[in-house]
Amino acid sequence: MGTPEFASHILKKLIGSDEIDILAVVTAPDRQAGRGRKIRKSDVKECAESNQIKVLQPTNLKDPSFNCELERLGADLFVVVAFRMLPEMVWSMPAKGTINLHASLLPNYRGAAPINWAIINGETETGVTTFFIEKQIDTGEILEQRKTVIDPNETVGGLYNRLMELGATTTLSTIVAIKNDTIESFPQEIPKTDQRLPSAPKIFKDDCQISFNQEAKQVHNFCRGLSPYPGAWFQLLDDSSRVIKEMKVLLTLLTDRKANSNSKSILIENGQIFLRCADRYIEVVGLQPEGKRRMSSSEFLAGNSLDGQSINVKQE
Repeated sequence: MGTPEFASHILKKLIGSDEIDILAVVTAPDRQAGRGRKIRKSDVKECAESNQIKVLQPTNLKDPSFNCELERLGADLFVVVAFRMLPEMVWSMPAKGTINLHASLLPNYRGAAPINWAIINGETETGVTTFFIEKQIDTGEILEQRKTVIDPNETVGGLYNRLMELGATTTLSTIVAIKNDTIESFPQEIPKTDQRLPSAPKIFKDDCQISFNQEAKQVHNFCRGLSPYPGAWFQLLDDSSRVIKEMKVLLTLLTDRKANSNSKSILIENGQIFLRCADRYIEVVGLQPEGKRRMSSSEFLAGNSLDGQSINVKQE
């Protein structure tokens, strides 16, 4: 059960295993997408169809006809990757339970955007977790966890691809262990102190506006934690403090260039763009102006001037 590329990549891994017989996939209904509003199949559906696997696309997971169809399949196990929250009547159906793959080291970063938030919060390590689904989302007993280091300059795009590979290997390993009755589960360890677990709520556009009154390292983590999608952004102001353009920041580098509240908010030197943060400047290496393609800073400066312009500093 899944919808996006992350799930289809894992499905391909399972299809390639001689240990598993996939009876069907459950995925989102086809939807209109793009400027032409053409009907688009999910990545999981395309993968299933190309491998002659039965596809179910319910609009309502509690629909009795859908549940009857699931029952008729007689599956031993349901596997969920990047899908909707399942009703108990579904996840409790198979004899060996329902497992989920989550792209974090649970119980940290429960929620919809674990990869983004791990980078935004400056984590140096993350991983993937397989666990049994229970009533409360992302709280079930852990089956297997695998870790990986996060590079200081790594973006969500790069980490997403690595966790997709790690997730595929881990999911297959977990399923085989369940099949062979060699799996052992254990409860998620919740801190006994007042320390709150880091969460991973869904990210909306307004959440992506850069706050330049934070330190450069925080801004750097924020930008790479949203790159390439949905993209951290800021507004350019003209000399009358009117908003003239919105810019996405896709790639940044930390610098040693000091800054304070009296420093210029934008510096241009040798085809490089530097933006002022609370303690120092951050270099913008890749960006995307509103309505334009992604480009390097030197490409942007070749056709645009930032003279007299400044940053709209988001107020916390």
